[in-house]
Amino acid sequence: MRIGIDRMAFATTNDYLDLVELAKERGVDPNKFTIGIGQDLQAVVPPTQDIVTLGATAAKKLLTPELEKNISTVIVATESGIDNSKASAIYIKHLLGLSDFTRTVEMKEACYSATAAIQFAKGVVALNPQETVLVIAADIARYGLNTPGEVTQGAGAVAMLISRNPHILTLEDTTIAYSKDIMDFWRPLYATEALVDGKYSTNVYIEFFLQTFTRYQQLTGRELADFAALTFHMPFTKMGKKGLEGLLKDRNDEVAQRLRTQLTASQLFSRQVGNLYTGSLYLSLMSLLQNSDLRAGSRIGLFSYGSGAEGEFYTGILEDGYEHYMNNIQEELKHRHQVSVAEYEKLFSSQLGMNDRDIEFDVTNDPLPFVLKGQKDHQRIYEAK
Repeated sequence: MRIGIDRMAFATTNDYLDLVELAKERGVDPNKFTIGIGQDLQAVVPPTQDIVTLGATAAKKLLTPELEKNISTVIVATESGIDNSKASAIYIKHLLGLSDFTRTVEMKEACYSATAAIQFAKGVVALNPQETVLVIAADIARYGLNTPGEVTQGAGAVAMLISRNPHILTLEDTTIAYSKDIMDFWRPLYATEALVDGKYSTNVYIEFFLQTFTRYQQLTGRELADFAALTFHMPFTKMGKKGLEGLLKDRNDEVAQRLRTQLTASQLFSRQVGNLYTGSLYLSLMSLLQNSDLRAGSRIGLFSYGSGAEGEFYTGILEDGYEHYMNNIQEELKHRHQVSVAEYEKLFSSQLGMNDRDIEFDVTNDPLPFVLKGQKDHQRIYEAK
């Protein structure tokens, strides 16, 4: 039985920041951001949006009444949880109007957990072939204003349906997971912004990719020539390039050139949105599929990484007609609204965060279908517009 990704959809906020403008405001050479980090634009989050609204918006784009009938489970992968107990998946299931006879759960392991969610979903479908699992990777990356990590912020959600006979990508059986207790990035319970050792984290990322890919080759006997493309978790697009070059080194033959070309295709959307944490790998995959000419039957490698740290390398085979089962991301990104650095800073500081007070947000100008109206009696109030 073939099991894999049947449909995909992406959602982000309506506002974005030009990182050239941010660089000028911070007194930094813009090339440090656009070339050194590999980022051009960054999603800016208004207080009326969080992982629940973004996740529900992404899922709404791919669901139909017929598809909803088969959803047995909703899994939200995030490191931007809004409650230490209650799963964000419950809120999203409610906003989407899914059946109460639906399993809902939230998963966490830094940027890696969406991959674990997909593997778990694959197991659910293997046991119950008639069922479909909705996996949502939703996150808001925050490092603080005027900090070294500010340029690698971002926000968005990728929603995926995992089912038998998928229309986008059939997942192959061999997967390689690798984990170690490492403090390269973490966020204590008392903090709304992450703590990170950037250079160390980059080195660990590369090490985990090489470890998992080498192990994969040992078990399967496959070579680089067997892959049409490799996709990477991209907290910033230069990270994916570092991973690939760590493998290719000085190799410059036809296979290496092809993989570099496809990497560029996979970076395009992330350059315009920023860091999605759990969703970064899957936005990379969507960017690859919408900006390249890959054919059905192509093998794609996926490297997932989450600090702390865990990595996984796995593969999938591209299905015929895959392009018809995703939303057109580039077209949607064209209609966003650019904000100034001052507006960005105001919105950044207006997030609900760990505030325990009652608060009501003005949702009038938020065009997304789901919004966070505020908080009352310690409960977040959501609305489907």
